[in-house]
Amino acid sequence: MIINTGQRTDIPAFYSEWFANRLREGFVCVRNPYDPNQVSRYRLDPSVVDVIGFCTKNPVPMFPYVDLLKDYGQYWFVTITPYGRDIEPNVPDKHRLLDDFRRLSDMVGIDSVGWRYDPIFISDRYTADYHLRAFEQMADALDGYTKTAVISFIDLYPKVRRNFPEAREVSKEQRLMLGREIIRIASGHGMTVKPCAEGGELAAYGADCRGCMRISDYEKAIGKRLRAPKKKGARAECACYLSCDIGAYNTCRHLCRYCYANADPSAVMERSMQHDPDSPFLIGNYMKDDRIHDVPQESWVDGQTVFSENDNALAEGT
Repeated sequence: MIINTGQRTDIPAFYSEWFANRLREGFVCVRNPYDPNQVSRYRLDPSVVDVIGFCTKNPVPMFPYVDLLKDYGQYWFVTITPYGRDIEPNVPDKHRLLDDFRRLSDMVGIDSVGWRYDPIFISDRYTADYHLRAFEQMADALDGYTKTAVISFIDLYPKVRRNFPEAREVSKEQRLMLGREIIRIASGHGMTVKPCAEGGELAAYGADCRGCMRISDYEKAIGKRLRAPKKKGARAECACYLSCDIGAYNTCRHLCRYCYANADPSAVMERSMQHDPDSPFLIGNYMKDDRIHDVPQESWVDGQTVFSENDNALAEGT
């Protein structure tokens, strides 16, 4: 099975000690965000967890615990954008992040790490030309360290509108122009562009519009086939295979203004104060009326079959 860590918060950046403790103890508890007394308990054991998926803006705090991950398959997405602290107040320096990305790629392998350049928005400061120059510089720095560049354009969810009221939709004309040029630049650096939940409008320019995190991506990362059960993406327009996320909303202290997972900074700081690195839960601990469900888990690895890139067509049946 696959355990995901990055749909609701940034665990490597802010909760790496907690996650390391969970790996040592061999289990983790997750509250249902819509029914807090409903608790899912997952075993963290490489006999049943085939891949751990990470999505982070800062992988470095997890580096001291790499030995705890060595028996697990891994796939990392690292988000590196060109925005300043006016948009991403607590994200580390981007030049340092590029160095950290290269270090991570050397640790886990080029097929186990992807670059996210998203979300893209246009403003007086962050113009289309600005994005293209920044993307070119970053792609050059990451050349040879990843084969994947994921892009998306800003979605104005209610939380985003509240925290980033001046944000505007990117027009179709801008999307097509930026997408076309980004695909051209990425191709020159050995990367395939995968739009995230953007439909198929960039396919004509060479983008892979089938989803940015498919079963075949996990399979390439671990070199084995996975017999994954059928599952829909998180949104209707999402084709990715997302399941079993162990994070919690309103806990990411990057406080990026475009974030869909935080209601507002005060809620994040209040929730963060409830974090205990020794608890089975990311936030808080057991409560009196908890209904704990031990999730049935099994390995999805199809024997010892080795997966190759030539198997893509078959793998995309999921």
